[in-house]
Formats: sequence, C-alpha cells, structure tokens
Amino acid sequence: MGVFEELQARGLLAQLTDENSIREMINAGKATFYIGFDPTADSLHVGHFMALCLMKRLQMAGNRPIALLGGGTGMIGDPSGRTDSRPMMTVETIQHNCNCFRKQMSRFIEFGDAPGQAITVNNADWLMDLNYIQLLREVGTCFTVNEMLAAKAYKLRWEKGLTFFEFNYMIMQAYDFYMLYKKYNCRMQFGGDDQWSNMLAGRELIRRKIPGSDSEAMTITLLTNSEGNKMGKTAKGAVWLDPNKTSPFDFYQYWRNVGDADVIKCMKLLTFLDLEQIAEYEKKEGQELNGVKEVLAYELTSMVHGEEEAKKAQDGARKLFAAGGANTDDLEAIVLDLSTFRDEKVDLIGALVAAKLAVSRSDARRNIEPGGVMVDEEKVTDVHAVLDQEKLRSGGIVLRKGKKKFAKVAL
Repeated sequence: MGVFEELQARGLLAQLTDENSIREMINAGKATFYIGFDPTADSLHVGHFMALCLMKRLQMAGNRPIALLGGGTGMIGDPSGRTDSRPMMTVETIQHNCNCFRKQMSRFIEFGDAPGQAITVNNADWLMDLNYIQLLREVGTCFTVNEMLAAKAYKLRWEKGLTFFEFNYMIMQAYDFYMLYKKYNCRMQFGGDDQWSNMLAGRELIRRKIPGSDSEAMTITLLTNSEGNKMGKTAKGAVWLDPNKTSPFDFYQYWRNVGDADVIKCMKLLTFLDLEQIAEYEKKEGQELNGVKEVLAYELTSMVHGEEEAKKAQDGARKLFAAGGANTDDLEAIVLDLSTFRDEKVDLIGALVAAKLAVSRSDARRNIEPGGVMVDEEKVTDVHAVLDQEKLRSGGIVLRKGKKKFAKVAL
C-alpha cells in the first residue's frame, strides 16, 4: 500500500484535485507541500494535531513539508467558519506566537536543509511589504467579486457583516501559494474543508499568472480533511499542545474520554499504529473499548509530550479510577488566583470554570443543580456554594463532574 492509499484508508482525504497526479507524486516521495498556520495563540491546539500528523506521515514517505507561519495573514484573521471577527493582534504578539509554533512543530517534523527535511517560512516576508496598487494590479485582476462572494468561506459571515478587511484574506492566501510555487516549487497544499475556496483561488492564481503553467497546474494538488476541521472546531481553545496550558495528564484524559463511536476514527486519523492492528481494535465492544481508549490516549500523549509523561499520565489515570475516583493523590493541582474571584471567595461555579470542567458559569450551574458535581466526593447541588480556603491551601480540593472528569484545585 502506497502512502496515498494509506491516507485514503485512514479517511484523511476529503476533497482533492487531479487524483492521479497526487497519487503519483506522493507515493514517489517527490511532493513539496505546505500547510498554513495562523498564529492566533501562543500554542498549537488539538485542531492543529491532524495537520501535524499528516505532515509527519508524508515526510516519512520522502515528501518535503513547508510549515507556513501566517505572520502576515495573522494581521487580518481568516473569516472562514466564523460568525464574528477575530480581535487584531500586535506585530510583537504575532511574532511570539510564530516562535512558539515553530518550537512545537519540531516535535513532529524534522527541519533542516537536506532533501526531504521540512522548512518554515513566514508569509510576512512577502505580504508585509506589498504595495497595495501593485497587489491590485497583479492579483486583483485574476478574481471576480462574484466568485469570491460565492465562496463557502464567507457565507457564515454574510448576514452579520463581512468587513472589507477580512474580504482580502482569500487573495492573500492565494498569493501565499503563488509565492511558494515560485520560490520553492511547491505544488501541493493541504487544509481543512473550510479552506477549499481559498485553496482553489491559489491554484487559479498560479495558472493565470505563470506562463506555461497550465499543464503543471494540473499537478498542483489540494487535499483537505473534514475530520481534522471538525476536531479543531470542538477542541480549539480547550486542549493545547503546550504542557503549561494543558497538562500531559489532562491531555491524556481528553483522549481517554473520547466517545465510543470516535475512538477508532481517531486512531486511524492520528496514530501511526498499523491499520491491521487498528482493525483488531475495531472488533472490541462494550467495556473492552476502555482498553482501546487507553491505547489511543497513550499513543497521542507520547507523541506530544514524550513516553515518560505518557506513562505518568496513564499511571495517574489508572490510580485515580481504581477506587472509583477516590485515589487522587497523584492528581496535579490547578492553582487558582484568588484575586480573580469576587470578594476573594472561591465559588464552586468559578472553580469549575477555572479547572475547565465547565466551559462557562451557566454550564457549571447546569451541572451543579441536578447533582452532577462532587466536591471531595460529596455531592453539591447549591449553585452558591463556596470552597473551603483552608483545604484549598493545605492540600487542595478535588472536583468531579459526572463519572469521569476530575480536577484538583488549590491556592
């Protein structure tokens, strides 16, 4: 099985152009491809995980990845899949985030100058110095407003209002592919489904701007993966790859608690386990799926944080649940900032949000009222409950939501 066929078997490919050319180029290990990362935070998150695993898988087959950091496009923000505008970041914040991304990516892909080794480029290098009139003359004539307005990328924003500021994003992303094609002979781009229109725009720009590229444009390939895109939308901002933002234990628990219907899908998409081995796991049912989830959690935690941290997280999780969740000695405490609480009283609702056991105060309230929250293994239904500060300072308090989600909080 070639690497292209394996990508298909794992469910990684959603939409693509020129399938035969893609297959030939990838299987021969001759593809130079890029994936873009807009630096909207100082850490990559689970939504990026799919792209990183894909880059690693293709690099292992001899293909060359380009990690494109959006130092330029990050100044605008991609409206794709959003119903509101992103806040504008300073140049300093964007550069800091780019530096953090580059460091984290090095855990997945090998960077260097040798053939097949990955490189990082920053689109600020060509976008920041563009003359506006020059851009209009060079790129603006290649697209009609009708085409752009029909793009899926803008539809969610249409009713609430799409700024001209954001409207330019498609042109800028198209220009990225055009520049990478010229500078690095990059013929392939990957992205989520909501990027499809932007990616096609880049392909069209190359075809129109580079004489004699019509035949080559047929080999410029666009692949997207819908599952990675969905994963990003559900986990974005919640589960980070930076251990200071999401601990290895919490990262492990995130994957340990995936739904029964998703565990095999995640194994195929994200792990490097053989498909034959995954097929054996697919036969498991009921309680046996818990063991499969442990394998998934260990594999992914090891990939992101190393085997030692994965082993510690697995041992800690097993101890935690061995006695119905009562054994919480090894649970890492989340340190609360007392000044962020009203009247310096740690309310249960606020503690649940701080511990990421609830996404909002209203979410926390909805879990407390019917008895879904326990404090040191005692059920609490009072939404006005306040945690004991002496316990918080001495050893911490364990919060539990439902049967499987725990967190220890302390001052």
